[in-house]
Amino acid sequence: MKALLLNGGPRKNGVVSQVLDHMADHLEKTMTVEYIYLYEKKIAPCIGCLKCRPDRSCVLPHDDAHVIAGLIGEADLLIVGTPTYWGNMTGPLKTLFDRCVPTFEYIDGFKIRKMQKGKNALIVTASSAPYPYNQLLSQSRGAVRSIKTVLRAGGYKILKTSNVALASEFDKKKSKVFHSVDLFLTKRSRSFL
Repeated sequence: MKALLLNGGPRKNGVVSQVLDHMADHLEKTMTVEYIYLYEKKIAPCIGCLKCRPDRSCVLPHDDAHVIAGLIGEADLLIVGTPTYWGNMTGPLKTLFDRCVPTFEYIDGFKIRKMQKGKNALIVTASSAPYPYNQLLSQSRGAVRSIKTVLRAGGYKILKTSNVALASEFDKKKSKVFHSVDLFLTKRSRSFL
């Protein structure tokens, strides 16, 4: 079994990174884990040519989006993490998703085929807003909604969404967040295997 973690955060020691690092450490006990920091990747923006629809892959010159699209296709579990920027995911994560349309869905005549159907996904977000304001659409709920749109288009079953509110005070609640992550991953580990 393979897990792919996509980190859309710019800071390797940021809240999202720390949560994803912890998840990766937990999952490495039972499966192969690939971890990608999107801010380190070279991904050209989508030009909206729609050639990926009939060709089933992006026609832009080969870059990291092509490599990551292949890894998404190989992974049994996809974990997507992003801090919340203007009620949405970060730019590099959105750029990757824009470039990976045929990785998630393919239009075959009048049928939309979900290319990742039957696979599981988890979403991790962080917001500077305190609870319950972090749940507003203009905060993490907006980012979660956008990511769910992409993942559902691909046919993923979204097992859990985890949002860390008041990210500036993460150090005070880190052990509680990690404990919650461990409980969920241990309880749901059979879903991944």
